[in-house]
Amino acid sequence: MNILLIGDIIGRPGRRAVTRLLPGLIEEFEAHLVVVNAENAAGGFGMSRQIYDQLVGIGVDVLTTGNHVWDRKEFISEIEHCERLLRPANFFPGVPGKGWIVAETEHGPAAVVNMEGRVYMPPVDCPFRGADQVLSEIDPDVRVIIMDFHAEATSEKEAMGYYLDGKVSAVIGTHTHVTTADPKILPHGTAYMSDVGMTGPRDSVLGFKIQPVLDRFLTGMPRRLETAAGPVELNAACVACDPKTGKALHITAIRRELDAE
Repeated sequence: MNILLIGDIIGRPGRRAVTRLLPGLIEEFEAHLVVVNAENAAGGFGMSRQIYDQLVGIGVDVLTTGNHVWDRKEFISEIEHCERLLRPANFFPGVPGKGWIVAETEHGPAAVVNMEGRVYMPPVDCPFRGADQVLSEIDPDVRVIIMDFHAEATSEKEAMGYYLDGKVSAVIGTHTHVTTADPKILPHGTAYMSDVGMTGPRDSVLGFKIQPVLDRFLTGMPRRLETAAGPVELNAACVACDPKTGKALHITAIRRELDAE
């Protein structure tokens, strides 16, 4: 079972890249399940029902998010209508949405889990205990389990990878928008990558126009951030899993570029 995981979509440029490049990636990697992180898909901040419908319409099977999922307040009420969209499972009790889902593929079921880190991040429940809870709820017959761990600190991400090694098929990091060069299979069969990177403007600071970000650093004054323009990069990973055991067979980092409009 081949699972394609696409890094944080940044605004309209990121959506354009996914729309243009996804069909070719599905064919090239013979992907049976497509997962994207979409928490920045609406103008670089948050999500919307319209964008959810657009991404599902082009072949995305599951959408994950993170700490920016509520940036657009109207989405708080819309998320319940987005059946394939996840918010981190370790958000506090009582928040809308769900933290994991089981998707059907031609090679059997696969669970996708969304979890958020705590180091340098807004307050959430413990992701390690949260992962234990989610795994106890997933049907044991579902062997393939993929986690999007939306976290800042690479130490926390690596710790999660080893904590779940042999219990899930893959722990793939998102959030920092910067691709890491560490895709690997851990000793007990879990694929791991600290951060898959972003899908958004190449010539930018994490997908946003450069000058306002520089001004923030140079002056300490608030500046409105806007999604950058120009050529777009798509960063992703493809994890091949044994559907009978759930173990990862290999992981491939992917990077593609798309010219400016």
